[in-house]
Amino acid sequence: MVGTAKNDDGNIPYSALSPEQRRRYDLLLAGLDLLDQAIAVFDATPKLVSWNKAMLRLLDFPESMVRVGTPFEEFARFNAERGEYGPGDIDTLVRARVAAARSFQPHYVERARPNGRILAVRGVPIPNLGFVSLWTDITEQRRAAQLIEEQNAQLENRVRERTAELEAANARLAQANLEIDDIADALRRSENRLQLIIDSIPALIAYVGSDDVYRFANRGYAEWFGFAKEAIVGRSIGEVFGAEAFAQIQPHLERARASERVSYEYSRTLADGRMVHARSVVVPELDGDGRTVGFFVMSIDITEQKASQAALVQAQKMEAVGQLTGGLAHDFNNLLTIIIGNLCALQQRIGAGPGAEFVDPSLQAARRGAELIRRLLTFSRRQPLAPTAVEVGVLVHNMTHLLARTLGETIRIHLRLPGEPVHALVDPHQLENAILNLAINARDAMPEGGELTIGVSRRELDDALAAVVEVPPGDYVQIDVGDTGKGIEPAVLQRVFEPFFTTKDFGSGSGLGLSMVYGFVRQSGGNIRIRSTPGRGTHVRFVLPTAAAAVVAPERAAPATSGARAPDGPVLLVEDEPEVRKVVRMQLTGLGHAVIEAADGVEALGLLQHVDDIALLVSDTVMPGGIGGRELARRARALRPQLPILLVTGYASETTPTDELPADVPTLRKPFDQAALAATLAALLGPEPGAPGGVEGASPTAAAAAAEAQAQARITNTTTEPRPQ
Repeated sequence: MVGTAKNDDGNIPYSALSPEQRRRYDLLLAGLDLLDQAIAVFDATPKLVSWNKAMLRLLDFPESMVRVGTPFEEFARFNAERGEYGPGDIDTLVRARVAAARSFQPHYVERARPNGRILAVRGVPIPNLGFVSLWTDITEQRRAAQLIEEQNAQLENRVRERTAELEAANARLAQANLEIDDIADALRRSENRLQLIIDSIPALIAYVGSDDVYRFANRGYAEWFGFAKEAIVGRSIGEVFGAEAFAQIQPHLERARASERVSYEYSRTLADGRMVHARSVVVPELDGDGRTVGFFVMSIDITEQKASQAALVQAQKMEAVGQLTGGLAHDFNNLLTIIIGNLCALQQRIGAGPGAEFVDPSLQAARRGAELIRRLLTFSRRQPLAPTAVEVGVLVHNMTHLLARTLGETIRIHLRLPGEPVHALVDPHQLENAILNLAINARDAMPEGGELTIGVSRRELDDALAAVVEVPPGDYVQIDVGDTGKGIEPAVLQRVFEPFFTTKDFGSGSGLGLSMVYGFVRQSGGNIRIRSTPGRGTHVRFVLPTAAAAVVAPERAAPATSGARAPDGPVLLVEDEPEVRKVVRMQLTGLGHAVIEAADGVEALGLLQHVDDIALLVSDTVMPGGIGGRELARRARALRPQLPILLVTGYASETTPTDELPADVPTLRKPFDQAALAATLAALLGPEPGAPGGVEGASPTAAAAAAEAQAQARITNTTTEPRPQ
């Protein structure tokens, strides 16, 4: 800022000032330059005498113009030309401003600049010497004032509206002769209704002060922690959560103290040992200074969601293992067919001679292997079942004596059976096996004795519950098996249905008991769940579809089978595995049949086209080369409509679609021995002439199934695990 200094005697040049006067003068100028307001001093001419830096910043004058001696008129013309005074003739606008300045009258105006800023312009005369102009940027003040004015207007409107509503309400109250007590009752009802709504919301809501003490909690929040609503207020977070759960959430609370909104999950153990899970959102409440004064907490119980996620993962894992075991079963059945067939042939050849003591245990072990494959197929839901309408209460009651003998005297059995018949659509033998397996597991969990409870009841599953249980909604039979044993650790509980998984000592179990129960229940259209607490026992619950009561048909004596009638020509044997083909050929020749062999469907089809005297087709179901057993059977029937056909398969889940294969083509499942093959051929071809009690006229498919069941029964009888008879 430049200009001249002035004392009581008048104007004097800056150079004529004393050092002390210069120091005070410089301080004065420096202080004026620090102001946000623009200041300019004009003499009586009027011309610019002095100014501060804010004048350049607020008014955007060029520095070349702002100098000592610049006429006021030059500043006014500059402003008029750039539109500071609005539209109009520039000379007229300039003369008006210069005349007002020369009148030396105090004045105050507010001017909106083209750039949108609002300036307050104040003029103060200096008697007989000139005047001082002050410019202040009041843009923000005016905006705030406008906002306040608008808000006040809105508030006034709201007050008027609310007042009108209250007046109308008062008028209605007056018209209805309502008393003050009625109004108080209405308010209390409104408050109670609001409290009821908050307590009924399926969420856990609370407010905690900055001292970690609860100020409010709805009913769901209090009950989640086992408190009454009134009892939780005034308690600290650590006291409510407990040390273990509080350690989980403490890092998140520290973040919330730093004014951060946080979300987290935690778990806690209830008094009965159950683990529950919750997801929480904590929103800090801040005061005017930005300090955290409390926390709003909203939590959701996600225990069922966690259980459903775990069940989904477990189901996917079990499905993958089931598909793997189902695929391996075909190869193992082929291997066991070779082993059992050769061992049976060797046993017939040596009889009781030298080496018989080696053949018998080998054959028994091979049959136990076949039983093991059958159990794996039960787990993978590929084992054929024979479901019928079973009265479950009667079945469980009839097993009581068997269970009592199996479990021993130290275990007490309690039955909870319905008073009316409850039927399930299920394979009765598999159901007996399942209950027996669960009972044996319970016995092993109670070495010192205990109680086994078996309950049967009806259960209706609605859409929501059925979705959780992963079955269609409807009516089911529920079977509960509980014990008071040592329970199962959580890490082990997730794996109990896996095949070959066992916690027993080596050689004490195959690890297929529970996996077989799981596969049987799922294949039967139900589902199974296990709940267990270490030290408090295990509870197994599974549901099975209901069925109408079966109509009991008169029993018929089963006809005894004999050797099959020898066909008039050779048997065409089709099998891609050479060793399996060798064993089946040996069994067929042992039964008196001439055999022609083919390694695949293409070769077999050529033989059928050129060898006219083929009298029987025995074919594997799955073969390479593009023509499998079913396709071969279909083409063979097209060539020779009367040709008997027998299919052999190692896939327990192999089915025969009715649109591809005639109904009179039976399927024999591997592994089988010569006796099972003979029984199947007898049902297909008829018994030898003159043989008593033949099965001629019986359904070939049913006869084959009966023969297979007999073979499976022989294999099952070799197992060391007890089975109800």
